[in-house]
Amino acid sequence: MSHFTSEDEALLQSMLRQLLQSVKEKIAGAPSAECAEEILLHLEETDENFHNYEFVKYLRQYINNNVGPVIEEETEKCTAAQNQGEVSGYDTLVQHVAKRTRESKEYREMMHALKNVMMVVVESLINKFEEDRMHNKELDSKTKKEQQSGCYADNCSDSDSSFNQSYTFMNQEQLQLLVERLDPIQPKEVRQEALQTLCLASPSDVLNSEGWPNLRKHLTVSLSDPDATFSEKILRFYAKTFSSSPFNMTRDVYTSLAKHLELYFLSGEYSLRISAGLDVSNTNIYRLLKKVRLLNEYQKEAPSSWIRHPEKYMEEVVESTLSLLSVKCEPNHPTSSDFLGPVYFLALLDIKAVWFKKWTHAYYSRTVVLRLLEKKYKSLINAAVQQCLDYFEFCKTSANKNFRASNFSWQHCSDKENISYTGPELQYVYSVHSLCLLGRLLIYKESQSLFPVQLKTRKDGVSITDLLVLFAQLIYYSPSSPKTALAVHTENYSTESLVMEILQALCDQTGCAAECLYTDSVIDALLHPVQSLLSDKKVHINCLETTLTDVADILARIAAVEDGLSVLLYGENEKTAKEDSPTAVHVIVQFTKRLLRDDISLLSGSELLPVVKGAFIFVCRQMYRTCEGLQMLIPYGLHESIAEAWKKTSLLSERVPTPTTGADSTSSLSLESKNILLWEETLLDALLNFSATPKGLLLLHSTGAMNDCVNFMVSSLSKTLQTDEYEEFGSKAIVTQMATTPAGAVALQSSGFIKTLVTELWALLECGKDDVRITRPKSTPVDPIDSSCQKSFLSLINLLTYPAVLELLSKQDIPNKPTYSLREVPTAIIDIIDRLIILNSDAKIHSLFSYEQSHTFGLRLLNVLCCELNTLLLLETQYKVSQALLTAQEENVTETSEGPGDFIIDSLSVERNHVLVRINLIGGPQERILPSRVLDEGSDPYPWPMFSSLPLPKCYLAELPRKAEFKQGKDLDKLLSLLKSPEKPTGWTEMCRKQFCKVMKARPDNISGTILAELLEKLVSHLPESQWDWYFSTGDYKGGIAKAKLLRRNPFSATKILLQQRRISETSCDLLMGNKPSVLAQVVGCELFLRTPLLDWPDSSCTATHRRIHLKTEARLPWSLELVTLLSLCTGIECNGVRTELAISHNQLTQIPPALQDRNMPLAFTAAHRNLKMN
Repeated sequence: MSHFTSEDEALLQSMLRQLLQSVKEKIAGAPSAECAEEILLHLEETDENFHNYEFVKYLRQYINNNVGPVIEEETEKCTAAQNQGEVSGYDTLVQHVAKRTRESKEYREMMHALKNVMMVVVESLINKFEEDRMHNKELDSKTKKEQQSGCYADNCSDSDSSFNQSYTFMNQEQLQLLVERLDPIQPKEVRQEALQTLCLASPSDVLNSEGWPNLRKHLTVSLSDPDATFSEKILRFYAKTFSSSPFNMTRDVYTSLAKHLELYFLSGEYSLRISAGLDVSNTNIYRLLKKVRLLNEYQKEAPSSWIRHPEKYMEEVVESTLSLLSVKCEPNHPTSSDFLGPVYFLALLDIKAVWFKKWTHAYYSRTVVLRLLEKKYKSLINAAVQQCLDYFEFCKTSANKNFRASNFSWQHCSDKENISYTGPELQYVYSVHSLCLLGRLLIYKESQSLFPVQLKTRKDGVSITDLLVLFAQLIYYSPSSPKTALAVHTENYSTESLVMEILQALCDQTGCAAECLYTDSVIDALLHPVQSLLSDKKVHINCLETTLTDVADILARIAAVEDGLSVLLYGENEKTAKEDSPTAVHVIVQFTKRLLRDDISLLSGSELLPVVKGAFIFVCRQMYRTCEGLQMLIPYGLHESIAEAWKKTSLLSERVPTPTTGADSTSSLSLESKNILLWEETLLDALLNFSATPKGLLLLHSTGAMNDCVNFMVSSLSKTLQTDEYEEFGSKAIVTQMATTPAGAVALQSSGFIKTLVTELWALLECGKDDVRITRPKSTPVDPIDSSCQKSFLSLINLLTYPAVLELLSKQDIPNKPTYSLREVPTAIIDIIDRLIILNSDAKIHSLFSYEQSHTFGLRLLNVLCCELNTLLLLETQYKVSQALLTAQEENVTETSEGPGDFIIDSLSVERNHVLVRINLIGGPQERILPSRVLDEGSDPYPWPMFSSLPLPKCYLAELPRKAEFKQGKDLDKLLSLLKSPEKPTGWTEMCRKQFCKVMKARPDNISGTILAELLEKLVSHLPESQWDWYFSTGDYKGGIAKAKLLRRNPFSATKILLQQRRISETSCDLLMGNKPSVLAQVVGCELFLRTPLLDWPDSSCTATHRRIHLKTEARLPWSLELVTLLSLCTGIECNGVRTELAISHNQLTQIPPALQDRNMPLAFTAAHRNLKMN
């Protein structure tokens, strides 16, 4: 306080004034000064905002600075004494420290200084209060004297208010007198006094008066008065009106001001030209800018309120604005092109056209704006398009001449005393404003009627496509880093960034983008620098790396949409695409491959080269994540190029030192090392996304990088990284895709993903969160699967496809331990089956904290897994799942003196009953009836019978409705005749296919199961006999030594690959419809192999007319629909007079699951089982 200055005094005055203003109501209600003092003393207890007052914050800081050290010192002393037992208790410690602090020298000096300062501050406030009171009193008397009598003045501001303004309420006579005194014919002094009174009047009274139309005319004329005092006061009145009056009143004020400006620009006294520049320090220019600024502020605020008023009010405002902005010099005037119109002034104040953005945001106002633009003021759009064209031509010329386009950019002088803009700077400002305005128009479909735009400088009109091509060219021709008017916003006003914002917004508006953006012309314009670099041409671009990154960003957004991807792959019109002109996808992938090989000379050595590579890889990634896009990219071997680049980068990353423990990982690595690691992750991510499609997954596997990609994916998932907004699915979908292949399942297991998933599931089901303090008991779950476990449940379902189940569970025995520790956490899928599904011992049950909830989770998981027939067969053959569930049902009965009683109906028994019915009956809803898993209300809550042994109760078998007799059509008769015909001419397969399609389209119900089975068998047996009907290359299956040795060791090696494929019946149907799946080629290959009589199979008897092959392998066969069907197809093959039959041992027959012999099994099973020749 020894250095207390006048600034400190003013600061304290404002703080104290704020405090007094806040508590004014409380103090004013006090009956006496003592009560008011008491209120202030207890203010902390009664005012919740007490600690938010600036004065209180100031006092706290002041006390802390002066006596803070004393308090800390005394606290340390007392704490030491308390440890020795001299001081006891927290309250005693606080009292002791407070007492010693008040007795200290520092405290006394602080209070003395504070009192002296506050006395000065309070005295100044009192003096200021008296001055304000006297001033208001004089003002009131002066107002009363001027208005003679009948005026009632009401001081709306307190004496200590920062505004100190009064509102005067007038009657109609006084307002009429005010209008007369503001007439331009009145003396200057009278008009000034009248303006002073007008500024004190209530705007609503003035606007509602009968004399407002005349007053508006007088004010409009006075705005042009050479005396700046009139303009300042009128603008002040207008500003107060805008802020305090409703829209239906302010529209008159706005239109009046807009009309005044329009007349001013059209008058002969206005002679500003663009080439002469603009000096803002000029008084007239400064006044003009203030008027335009007031208009612009109202333009931004009006849309928030005009929807509550009639449309004609809004139309008046819009039309007056567009009329003003359309003002231009007469066409025949020699300087018409150099005319500095009002749109330039508006662009200076609102360079990004925020006013237009707000006006077109809502449909209510956008309709009016676009209608007026189309009918009356299209010249405004024409001028904006012409300005953009002129700017582009200048930028293109500058780029070709290899000098920076600074003459057209904004290099504004920062001297506050002499603010001026040159002609090129004004042109740049207007260009930016025009870009933003046109970009906003292109977003909306209604604005397309404004195009094409007819210009005098062009023979053909400028269409929307032409405009988008112009925008695309501006990306690489505009200056790389133009300077702007405001230093704090230098990054926002470059034309390149503004064009990028426009194109990005168009990509987000998919409906509009499909009509105007997804065209060959726009795509070619975007790819122009890419094609130039591919052809090794010299390019004139300001910043090549930035341009290429921006182009890649737009292309990636286009490729993320189905329509945009189609344009990149096939062109705008796929049917009329020219073979000699490659589509965009070919240009992009070729350029990406050259980037990966560092084969672009202009980019060699650039620091931003990895960024450019990553951007174009991302464009390709958006394409090869789809089947169509991947098919187009496969011939280029992009996956191999990315894998090669990754291998080179991984060698470099191995040299990067590991961050030391305790050190900041980001600071311990050099920038170069960080870039290497980032580039390696980018390449791994690109390779990983090949697995979004089945064929892409095969390509990824061929690169040998699958394990590294999976490890990277698991690491990304652990960091909970978000999916890019332009991708339809993320890493979790890729997990599902990878689980459909054995190699992917093994990679997921080796990466620790499955272990983490199982561990998290167990924690949710059994453990909970130990680090959370329990304040109230956790609610008991009422759903079969609690909401906290649903995410883990879905993850397991997506993971456990049949290939994954086969890899993770094949030859895996259930542990069935005698005891289970409560701390033993499962880590594998086999543990989930052991601990949650097959609970066949008390040890397993007692090891669960939440037995019912956890077992229900396992049964629900089993219920979904068994929907895949191959998975069901594997679980049944290895773990006897149905028998375990039947045993559990048998044990879940009441005990009576006569023996076992009724089944106990609980949630687990109901779940088990549902699963048992599902896995023992195969068919659709018309072939079986699944019991409900929810209890009903009433006397019989569960009407479904439970069972503990097979066969199932008949109530679960649906009665198949008897088909009505129908008359066979001619098409079906023709198909049957083709099948029964002993002779099969050339093209027999195609004839069957066409006839089958015709029957399916006309009468699909006529095709019975018997006819379909016969059709499949005839077709498959006919394919090897006729080379003309072969769809696939059969491969070389003639007896090689290596193949013969392999088959001797394992006769089923030729069929193992079929276990991973879809059902053979579905494959044959696809073949009939004209598709060419590869699985049938493998089947045909196996059949041709069995036809070959030269191979020496073990345990086979071969005569001149018959060959019988015995399958006596002791290994358990993985029985599935594919295997049974294949064996049936291979039985009865006859070639060159030699007939082949398969003989299956009795041991293998006993291992066939019951489901294959059930009377409700599919027809393909029946046919396959019937055709087997069994011993």
